[in-house]
Amino acid sequence: MKTFYKVFLAVFIFSIAVSLYALDWQAGFMDDENTKFIFSISAGILGIIVVYILHLWSKLAEKK
Repeated sequence: MKTFYKVFLAVFIFSIAVSLYALDWQAGFMDDENTKFIFSISAGILGIIVVYILHLWSKLAEKK
């Protein structure tokens, strides 16, 4: 995996960890206070998926 992808992977994992830490576990999952963290977590997961897809595409381009 290229350094470029590793940097973004670390950024997305860090943002997910911070959002999980900031969640108010006593309130409901979809409470108004928690929705911004839920959206942040989902964006981080989507970012990890995109980084993985870009990594696979770069590996396919090298084989040709």
